[in-house]
Amino acid sequence: MTDTKSIPNSPSDQTEHKVKFEDFGLSPDILRALTEQGYVHPTPIQAEAIPVVLQGRDVMGAAQTGTGKTAGFSLPIIQRLLAHASTSASPARHPVRALILTPTRELADQVAENVKAYSRFTPLRSTVVFGGMDMAPQVAMLRSGVEIVIATPGRLLDHVQQKTINLSQTQILVMDEADRMLDMGFLPDLQRIINLLPKQRQNLMFSATFSPEIKKLAASFLNDPQTIEVARSNATSDNVTQILYKVAEDEKRDAVSFIIRERGLKQVIVFSNTKIGASRLAVHLVKQGVKASAIHGDKSQNERMVALEDFKRGEVEVLVATDVAARGLDISEMPCVINYDLPYNAEDYVHRIGRTGRAGAKGDAISLYTDQDERLLVDIEKLIKQKIVRLTLAGFVPATHQVERSRPVRDKSERTERTDRSEKPARGYQPPREKVDPWFLKPYEPAVSSSLKTGTSAKTSESAAAKPQKRAALLGGIPKV
Repeated sequence: MTDTKSIPNSPSDQTEHKVKFEDFGLSPDILRALTEQGYVHPTPIQAEAIPVVLQGRDVMGAAQTGTGKTAGFSLPIIQRLLAHASTSASPARHPVRALILTPTRELADQVAENVKAYSRFTPLRSTVVFGGMDMAPQVAMLRSGVEIVIATPGRLLDHVQQKTINLSQTQILVMDEADRMLDMGFLPDLQRIINLLPKQRQNLMFSATFSPEIKKLAASFLNDPQTIEVARSNATSDNVTQILYKVAEDEKRDAVSFIIRERGLKQVIVFSNTKIGASRLAVHLVKQGVKASAIHGDKSQNERMVALEDFKRGEVEVLVATDVAARGLDISEMPCVINYDLPYNAEDYVHRIGRTGRAGAKGDAISLYTDQDERLLVDIEKLIKQKIVRLTLAGFVPATHQVERSRPVRDKSERTERTDRSEKPARGYQPPREKVDPWFLKPYEPAVSSSLKTGTSAKTSESAAAKPQKRAALLGGIPKV
């Protein structure tokens, strides 16, 4: 689960620990679900966001990744919708009242699991819709009636176009990972979706990072929002130890294999900037005897979900991923993440390393960089306002160097003697010869005399005149005589 029992985050934690979920006036059905999952004390973002959301106010919530933002908005939403809950089987009694938008399919699926767990003892219904999957089961769920829909923007608009979903009664709109929603080209889709919603509604935006530009864009969607920031913007968790290793570009794959073997890692996410880079690295690790799988946008949704489930079960030790896995994915007790490539966007670094050190646990964030990555590194350190420790990868020998070391070294005199015997003397450059036609090599032969030639040609012309000439049949036919 994304949300945790209690996460130390600031000096005010002693105050936060005195607060319990039952102090918010949540329904016994919700508290029962939380109790079964072992949740007693809210995290700082939950403690500050839940009361404000329950009041119906618009919220911009920012907190470090892994601190339980999902429960920060889903618990008060469930509480507010209980007033409209119905046990009727009629779809008309279960209109869409809350819409939660996420940038990635994996995050949508995870949020849906959390919402389902929190509302399991209530009559409220929820479902998730995202691309890459058959629409038929999604259509069946929507037509049966659901109060809470978790969706990616593209697939939601597909359902809107096919008129399988009605958003006219939506009371609450949530944008999870809002900075990515507005920054990844989703803005046109979001505007279309917002135009379909009632003007009187509650808007919630939650993310780990909010740049000034994103805040300005978000202000156009919100009505007098209350900003909640429980930690410094773009801050990384103190539970994560950040390390940098400088290696050559062609040695990075071997470096990843070495780190995994040296540390004995059995569960690690390795981030690559490109899809093809992720696939090639996964293949390389498999050849090295590491149980690895790749997850990126070119994989089908079913392949991505299978790889993710295998990773959670421990059947896959290394998950090589693009930034599709950097947002919201929660793998409990993951000890380490590795940046095979430094991200082009400095904010993505915060999200990547947030996959480890969750729920108060310790974690390591290891990054590989080259001389070409210096500018990216400067941007990252400027964003997080701290210098990342640079270390030497002790004991690492690239495969190319290992091959050179394994070759036997011969004595110098032996090499010289072998060279003298085997090498042929150097030959100067000689241009290629052109082929000569044999006709030009024949001896001179005199031509036939002109008198004989004239007599022969005269006889030939007389015989040709004596013979009647053949006429070709034209389109008009043979002329009559």
